[in-house]
Amino acid sequence: MIISASRRTDIPAFYATWFMHRVRAGFCTTPNPFNANQVNYVSLRPEDVDAIVFWTRNPRPLLSALDELDARGYRYYFQFTLLDYPRQLDPHTPPAAAAIATFRRLADRIGPERVIWRYDPIVLSSITNADFHQERFAWIAAQLRGYTTRSVISLVDIYRKAARRMQSLAVQGVTFPDQALTSLPEFAALMQNLVATAQQNGMEIVSCAEEIDLTGYGVRPGKCIDEELLARVFGLQLARRKDPGQRAACGCVVSRDIGMYDSCLFGCQYCYATNSFTRAAANYAAHDPQATSLRKLARDK
Repeated sequence: MIISASRRTDIPAFYATWFMHRVRAGFCTTPNPFNANQVNYVSLRPEDVDAIVFWTRNPRPLLSALDELDARGYRYYFQFTLLDYPRQLDPHTPPAAAAIATFRRLADRIGPERVIWRYDPIVLSSITNADFHQERFAWIAAQLRGYTTRSVISLVDIYRKAARRMQSLAVQGVTFPDQALTSLPEFAALMQNLVATAQQNGMEIVSCAEEIDLTGYGVRPGKCIDEELLARVFGLQLARRKDPGQRAACGCVVSRDIGMYDSCLFGCQYCYATNSFTRAAANYAAHDPQATSLRKLARDK
């Protein structure tokens, strides 16, 4: 079993203490996000966990626990989102220079193949146009040269929960294209530039759950939970069964997610996992690091 920690929230950044308590206990519980009365038990015992995939914008709070994870026999790698968007879009993420320093520290600790750089999602707007992305991607890629072997990209999908937030940015002068990104005249040049930049810095570039075929630009479909990577790095031989709980365009293999929606504090305007920033702050304040779940259950009281 592969543990996803987590597509729903940033566990390393905000819930590292909770996570390590659950590791020591050997299990956690996860309420069904669509049915709060349905609670699933998830074993976290090393013998039951093939690997852990961490998704984060700031793994720093978890770094001190890596020795313990290693000693307990866990295998893991990180999907590390590192952009450098203006604060209108990413109000609370770590500054790029600090994130780069953390990325390098983590890669030095566990190796560059186990720290994957996500330049994701690509948001085209009046303040993040194609030139912005080409310049920022090139700068970050140069800083991460030798510290990762893969870059993941995708085009932003504006879910309904995020659409209102994005539209409200108009009062700050931030506007978004009213047409498909692939139809923009600068799109092809942008993709070609990102691919060339990644290659120049020793990285392959892959897409994440992207319905649009980008192979013509040199971007192959990727898998964020990747059985081939796990085989190469850890010698694991896992079934190549696509996770049926993910979108059709997602190539990830089956995993168990232990996170909770509406619990991340970064406040990214385009976030698909947060419906209400106010609710997310309340959920964070209410969470109990000793509880079995990020959402405290009656049995934990």
